[in-house]
Amino acid sequence: MSLMRAFEIGSTGLVAQSIRLNTTASNIANVETLEGPDGRPYRGRQVVFRTTPIQGTPGAGVEVANIVENDAPLRKEYKPGHPRADGQGYIEMPNVNPVEEMVNMISASRSYQMNIELMSNTRLLITRTLSMGK
Repeated sequence: MSLMRAFEIGSTGLVAQSIRLNTTASNIANVETLEGPDGRPYRGRQVVFRTTPIQGTPGAGVEVANIVENDAPLRKEYKPGHPRADGQGYIEMPNVNPVEEMVNMISASRSYQMNIELMSNTRLLITRTLSMGK
């Protein structure tokens, strides 16, 4: 594998983890959103990755295959005086778990950082290789 491919692999990881971070931030921001554009409570979203070939190397990079809604059931909270409460006094809340989202954010952030380090170390290797001829 050439050193230039390492930049390509790292850049695919940066893009994928950036999308994952943005999706996670959106989930956290909407943890209390009772009504989305469709009139229903917000549903958490998850990023699905897949490998992607880079210059004929199968499975060398990563890309976002899809962003899917979390299929977990909506949370129910007892708030009898709320205008959206049902006959028993419960309202439907988003199915976003803030603790899981924070773990997801830390994981995506560390993956993003690892890809930056990969590209930085590759640059250092190229620089040192070029300086050997001096």
